[in-house]
Amino acid sequence: MAEDLLVANGLVVSYGQPRGLFARGRSSATVLHGVDIRVGKGETVGIVGESGSGKTTLGRALLGLVKPTAGSVVFDGSDITALDEWARRPLRRRMQMIFQDPMSSLNPRHTIGRILIEPVLLHGLAESHQAARALVYGVLDRVGLSRGTIDRYSYELSGGQRQRVGIARAVVLRPDFVLADEIVSGLDVSTQAQVLRLLKELTGEMHLALAFISHDLSVVRSICQRVVVMREGRVVEEGPCEGVFAAPAAAYTRMLIDAIPLPTIDPGWLTRGASVEATATV
Repeated sequence: MAEDLLVANGLVVSYGQPRGLFARGRSSATVLHGVDIRVGKGETVGIVGESGSGKTTLGRALLGLVKPTAGSVVFDGSDITALDEWARRPLRRRMQMIFQDPMSSLNPRHTIGRILIEPVLLHGLAESHQAARALVYGVLDRVGLSRGTIDRYSYELSGGQRQRVGIARAVVLRPDFVLADEIVSGLDVSTQAQVLRLLKELTGEMHLALAFISHDLSVVRSICQRVVVMREGRVVEEGPCEGVFAAPAAAYTRMLIDAIPLPTIDPGWLTRGASVEATATV
């Protein structure tokens, strides 16, 4: 078992304010109900469940983008639950996110070069603009984008290319933990396979801890070591992917597995889907 990097205990997240007898305003809605989750160093953990299960809220709470009502988040041995934005800034480089919709998360007025180079300089990973540009070139090479991409804008790229830029933006800062939220849900199957294979390779090469949010269990099975199954803001089952898929303990997990179109999940689709990369335009 990998040494813990990120551990959440008893996370509760509620939106709105409790409504008392004389209180005005909206009532509160609890989205997470005492969630426990751990991600080890270099480990890839899938977080799965239907829409509304609390997956995205959990991911944002882990990153400090949503403040929990109760519970704790410990990162690399330090409790980061109550840190304000100023105290959290040093963690931003170490904890990165890849968004579901790269088009909305990439500033259309900035070139891809500016989007990638500015964070490198901000976090002191390069001593000059030239050195930062060289570092970004190396990352573009690694994620399968041409160096000319540095002078293009997000709207000039395909969906697969934009998602590769999103991955590049996360890994160029050499983080320890990355949260990927439904990052292939809008891509065709071939492009999904290419992006997932890239992400799997990078987590291995960089020893990245990855929390991978998805509603698709076949995708989770292809890249994750462990899986956490959520329903209505609670964890109903968690464990190694192999064991959970072979013998799910929760009826809800069995329902999700049965909903997969193929009667038998094919672990080889990732390699075969990515094999067309040489001829496909991503």
